[in-house]
Amino acid sequence: MKRVIWIGSAKKDLRQQFSRMARKEAGYQIYRLQEGCDPKDWKLLRGIGPGVREIRIHAENEYRIIYVAQFEEALYILHSFVKKTQRTSQRDLELARERLNQVLKERRI
Repeated sequence: MKRVIWIGSAKKDLRQQFSRMARKEAGYQIYRLQEGCDPKDWKLLRGIGPGVREIRIHAENEYRIIYVAQFEEALYILHSFVKKTQRTSQRDLELARERLNQVLKERRI
């Protein structure tokens, strides 16, 4: 089972912004990733970096978890947020990109 590494405020954001039902679903989808399975609803995010995907959770709101699972040592959760518009905000994409760069930098050290 892969370990989960939360980057920046991703875990705190999930706990504070996601509803109880969305948190439960997020936990299940992350568990699936740890077991080597794909989440039930996901999308590749090519603009952020190689291997970056998002889990899409549909509850009373739209919730997203951006992650990268291609590394053997761990699953990295880069960002979690409530999606309020049809298009993902540039700020959310930039934050995920910055956190991915942080992961890549730390892996080289």
